[in-house]
Order: sequence, then structure tokens, then C-alpha cells
Amino acid sequence: MPDNWIETLKYDAQGLIPAIAQDHQDGTILMMAWMNRHALELTVATGEVHYWSRSRQELWHKGATSGHIQKLKKLYYDCDRDVILVKIEQVGDIACHTGARSCFFTEVLIEI
Repeated sequence: MPDNWIETLKYDAQGLIPAIAQDHQDGTILMMAWMNRHALELTVATGEVHYWSRSRQELWHKGATSGHIQKLKKLYYDCDRDVILVKIEQVGDIACHTGARSCFFTEVLIEI
């Protein structure tokens, strides 16, 4: 992977890129948040996942206050270079601000 891969990603007009956090062991999708270049750089440099909070308009070190940090295990970008996938170890097994393991706990019941 080239050293400048962060610069080759496709960010939106606000300089953000969606990031999906996935449990590195069982594959569970834990959450989706946004990253900017600085969040990506800090994630890679520290080994702990950082995001950009759109509501607070600030850098967000996931778990800094709750203790539920996300330890980076692997990082991917998709074929279009416009989505990030971080495979993580979720400390405390809680990724969602509601206290749930995953933010994706509401199933939509549909007939197939």
C-alpha cells in the first residue's frame, strides 16, 4: 500500500468518508461513523480508532470517555475508494452509545 493512500481516498464535500467498524473475530458489523483525514491518520498512528463527530464538529477518539475503545486490527478501503472498513477489537464489547454491542439491533421485518 503506498504511503499516500489516505490522500487517494474519495471524501465528500465536507472532507469526510464513511467508516464501518466490524468485529475482527466474528465479523459482526458494530457501527458506522465518519472519518476525516486526521481521524484516519490518528487511527493508523495510535492503533485506536478515531472518528469525526458531525454533531459535535470535533475529532472523536472512540471510547475515550466510556472506556470502550476500538483497537485497530486491519483497515480496508472499498473498490471505489469511498468507504473505509476497520476491523477492530471492541474493548468492553460495547460499540453503541445505547450500551448495545452493535448499533444495528433494530430489524426491519419484511416479507421476502
